[in-house]
Amino acid sequence: MAAGTQVQARGFGAAHAQLRNAQKTSKGAPAYSLYVNRPLGRVFAAAAFQVGMTPNQVTCVSALATFSGIVWLAAGAPTWLTGIGVCLLLVLGYALDSADGQLARLRGGGSPAGEWLDHMFDAAKNSMLHLAVLIIAFRHFDLALGWLLVPIAFTVVTAVMFFGMLLNDFLARVDRAQHGRPAPSTEGSTPLRTLMKIPADYGVLCLVFLVLGAPLVFFTLYGLLGLGTLGYLALALRKWYRDVSALGAPERVAA
Repeated sequence: MAAGTQVQARGFGAAHAQLRNAQKTSKGAPAYSLYVNRPLGRVFAAAAFQVGMTPNQVTCVSALATFSGIVWLAAGAPTWLTGIGVCLLLVLGYALDSADGQLARLRGGGSPAGEWLDHMFDAAKNSMLHLAVLIIAFRHFDLALGWLLVPIAFTVVTAVMFFGMLLNDFLARVDRAQHGRPAPSTEGSTPLRTLMKIPADYGVLCLVFLVLGAPLVFFTLYGLLGLGTLGYLALALRKWYRDVSALGAPERVAA
């Protein structure tokens, strides 16, 4: 009997415990993703494993929840009901986005096609969510037109940051394969580092929609997150450039 089948036969608790014990590194993870989203995704992954779902199916359910929330945001009015509904759908979609990878590990490993599908949905939601904010702000918020540049700028910043993370990871993988270098250290982040990444944490952005019924409060918090994300990207770009510049360089041998 395969290891995955054995775990499935032992039930939800065994699957959940295996995922908790084999949790991937916390290096680079922001606070919400680390302390809320991964544990929630672990529950969904264990449940999906018990009913025989595949990681790609979980990815599609995640996309359905996320895009439903985005459509509701763009088509709805800035009410408390809309804000709570959008928040719940985005939080659910984000948790399931974590669950698909955890389910893949539980089943013995993912696939390039699964990784591609996951990243394509992520790329779409990163832009569509901010464009939905632009639409509802234009339709309902009593703001000067200049303020509509905020969600437009947030769209650009998010797209650049997402592409930069993927590109750096891809180039590092290629470099390791070409030179036979080991994967980097997987030590966890400190609590301070995870808290510093809050402005760029997608989970925190999801929670901001809870106050959509108070448009001025919402847009203020949304704008502050956008400014924080821009600052985080500015710092990350310096580090990413240094990392890429070091690729291909011969390793120093200690004397």
